[in-house]
Amino acid sequence: MERILTHLNLVTMAPDHGYQVIENAMVIIREGKISYAGPYQADLLSQTKGEVMDCQQALVTPGLIDCHTHLVFAGNRANEFEQRLNGVPYETIAKAGGGILSTVRATRDATEDELFSLAMERLAGLKRDGVTTVEIKSGYGLTTNDELKMLRVARRIGEQADIKVSTTLLAAHALPPEFAGRSDDYITLVCDEIIPAAAKENLADAVDVFCEGIGFSTAQSARVFEAANAHGLMIKGHTEQLSNLGGSALAARMGAKSVDHIEYLDEAGVDALAAHNTVATLLPGAFYFLRETQQPPIALLREKGVPMAISTDFNPGTSPIASLRTMMNMACTFFRLTPEECLRGVTVNAAQALGMQESCGQIQVGMAADLALWRVSSPAELSYRMGVPDLIARVVDGEFFYQPDNR
Repeated sequence: MERILTHLNLVTMAPDHGYQVIENAMVIIREGKISYAGPYQADLLSQTKGEVMDCQQALVTPGLIDCHTHLVFAGNRANEFEQRLNGVPYETIAKAGGGILSTVRATRDATEDELFSLAMERLAGLKRDGVTTVEIKSGYGLTTNDELKMLRVARRIGEQADIKVSTTLLAAHALPPEFAGRSDDYITLVCDEIIPAAAKENLADAVDVFCEGIGFSTAQSARVFEAANAHGLMIKGHTEQLSNLGGSALAARMGAKSVDHIEYLDEAGVDALAAHNTVATLLPGAFYFLRETQQPPIALLREKGVPMAISTDFNPGTSPIASLRTMMNMACTFFRLTPEECLRGVTVNAAQALGMQESCGQIQVGMAADLALWRVSSPAELSYRMGVPDLIARVVDGEFFYQPDNR
């Protein structure tokens, strides 16, 4: 099937045009992929057979990509939010059995259907912000069966026609209570049982580790990365969020697609990311929610040419914010990124963080027709304004999905 979109203002994010708006443009979609994207050409239109759609000067960007989320979980941690506002540090809450482990208990008790229903409600917020691809991590099960349960739910979400899902196994998220004092034994379980099981059932695209003082050491993280690589899975890292352990440099050297958080990343770590073309994923929602003051080394990342992605980190404890455009605004206000850097961070760089740069994140011939149509006049408005329903429609593999109130 062919579909021709006309009378649009196009932001391809491709190297030849990037952030530049191509006015009076057209896009031709054939069998779910882009076959033409550029200035309006009457001759080309006359040679093309298919449905012609007048976009009425909508701004069209690549569909947005949320490359770091924890959408699948049960429970609620509003009480911890209140504790932190009363001065209790996150690390103290975690060591007292709260934090991640409180969500682990609720998630273990939930069925797959319950987890699916909860995740779909959260995903609706991301869709309203033009998201067409989302990464979903496990990490609240911490047993083989419960981690696989979460990944099955994530795969089930990805079966929906209007969203694409990349799945990540994050079994090394926290030490389960039954392994208290035996973190090496738990890492052995992750490497020898959970990773092989997830790979065998094709439930995970990548493997992640929380490399931190309240998580796992660099030596333990290296074991997990080695096991992931042995099973043909991509690797990612939660690194340098609360301290500088060198996890980002380790992950980059071992082939990580991205390292995420990175508030405490040093120059040696930035050099490692640059040397290995590893994406630095910024998570301003967690920075905001934890009232962090240590900022990621944005100037160094720019200087060294490290690609920066932006994501919601949607999770129950430190970033319960299902709005990628809010993250774009926060990245501008907190980290002083430009609107162009922010749009790149939720399109082309986010795609690279997921190893999907050959299929999405740009509007180029041969790539998937994943688009977002906006009722705005310039791409800067996507980072500038929050809460206004600017989205007209999302397009996934050439199929249109309209906002219910914008049909």
